[in-house]
Parts: sequence; C-alpha cells; structure tokens
Amino acid sequence: MSQDTVLTIMRSALMTTIITSAPPLLMSLVVGLIVSIFQTITSINEQNLVFVPKILAVFVSILIFGALMMSGVQDLFIELYGNLIDYIK
Repeated sequence: MSQDTVLTIMRSALMTTIITSAPPLLMSLVVGLIVSIFQTITSINEQNLVFVPKILAVFVSILIFGALMMSGVQDLFIELYGNLIDYIK
C-alpha cells in the first residue's frame, strides 16, 4: 500500500469523523451559549445548570441527525471494505 493511499484513507476517515460529530457539537455549543447568557442575565452561577441542557441537546441532535451521521459512516465503511483487496496488495 502506497503512502498516497494511506493518506487518502486517513483524510476520508477524518472528514467522516468531523462531519459525523459536527451536529451534536454545534447543538451543545449553541445550548451552552444560551445557558451562559441566561446565567449572566440572572446572575446564577450554578455549574450544573449547563450540564443537563447540553446533554439533552446532544441526545436530541443524535435523534434528529442520527440517520445522516450513520449513512456517512456506512459510506466510508462500504468504500473501505470494497477496496480492501486493493489495499492488501
């Protein structure tokens, strides 16, 4: 297996990881910012107040975008498994 092939596989895997993890991370970021603004306005300094909404946002985003995320991982797996013979040579 050549170095270019390895770099192509790594690039595909990294892009799939970034695209797959983006929806939950972005939802967590947005909810964290909203809760932080709420805490600033109300002067509440409770650390646990941020945790529960973020977890719920991540679960909801996985429910909404789960099929899209799974199809990206599935496409990568099918591509790698389909070219396995070429990679072994």
